[in-house]
Amino acid sequence: MPAALALKPLSPPKRRLMGPGPSDVSPRVLQAMATPLVGHLDPAFLQIMDEIRAMLRAVMKTANELTFALSATGSAGMEACVVNLIEPGDEIVIGVNGVFGTRMCDVAERAGARVHRVEAPWGEIITPEAIAGALNHCRPKAVAVVHAETSTGVRTPLEEIGGLARQAGALFLVDAVTSLAGIDLRVDEWGIDALYSGTQKCLSCPPGLSPVTFSVRAVEAMSRRRSKCQSWYLDSALLRSYWGQERAYHHTAPITMNYALHEALRIVLEEGLDARFARHRRVHERLRDALEAMGFSFLVAPEHRLPQLNAVRVPEGIDEAAARRRLLEEFGIEIGGGLGALRGKIWRIGLMGESATGEHVDSLLDALRRVL
Repeated sequence: MPAALALKPLSPPKRRLMGPGPSDVSPRVLQAMATPLVGHLDPAFLQIMDEIRAMLRAVMKTANELTFALSATGSAGMEACVVNLIEPGDEIVIGVNGVFGTRMCDVAERAGARVHRVEAPWGEIITPEAIAGALNHCRPKAVAVVHAETSTGVRTPLEEIGGLARQAGALFLVDAVTSLAGIDLRVDEWGIDALYSGTQKCLSCPPGLSPVTFSVRAVEAMSRRRSKCQSWYLDSALLRSYWGQERAYHHTAPITMNYALHEALRIVLEEGLDARFARHRRVHERLRDALEAMGFSFLVAPEHRLPQLNAVRVPEGIDEAAARRRLLEEFGIEIGGGLGALRGKIWRIGLMGESATGEHVDSLLDALRRVL
């Protein structure tokens, strides 16, 4: 047997995951993943699916019937929401203030949409006034924004934008990949019609599933489609039959990942959403105070910062990639670099879910002092 094919057991290094995702995972979630498999149509697994849906509704603060965990990552959740709501020729207004708003434009254009981009500098929010201005010049089928822009650490307020979309007769689509279970999110109260997230951020579950929800208005819009959804795998009409009462076979669900999400959601609800949001805020403030005392500055204005994703400017004269490499190799701590226009200019420090602890913050600060 070639040496390269030696059958060695897995032995990944121990890390503190403090980048933009994934976050650290509770031992309870890892234990859930080690439990025996059942079939994807086994009555026991169907019961687990029902419980996942109920817990997702509680975390999302929605009564939407069409709420489930898509068997794919958050980017597929983005695509699922877009291709189910948008047909060729439809207009959509999309807020772009980072990588993921840009990606949503790409997905919508591939679905044949006429995209109206509402842009803001990276590090700033998409304002309701900018959305209102765009709505004065078009009649879109949907308005879409990123609630928590992972590439910049910006939290865009949703309430007023949701109202503007409703007044314009448009559906309101939200990217909540980095916000779900980390900051306040109210699907029904804020008039959100379609929302997608990911499991690996503030839910502190391994990556691989994308929680999604669709309002009654969104379901009605999908029922009036003139053409089939361009994606068979992401077609909500087919997925609804699997997750709904029919239990019609659609695909072989990732059983173990659903076990993990089930336990992760239990942990979130045991802690309580308000307590969880307060913990993220408290740990962020601990990091902020220490970094500012060390001379660091933040990219985002205080009122629009995400507590769970901190965009910190790299000081002049620091080789940011080399510093991150030392943090990883010498201290076992992962933080993220900048993307796109912010590449080489910022660090993205994640304090999400299981990674939002004072111990994580103190370990990072101690390591940073040594590295710098």
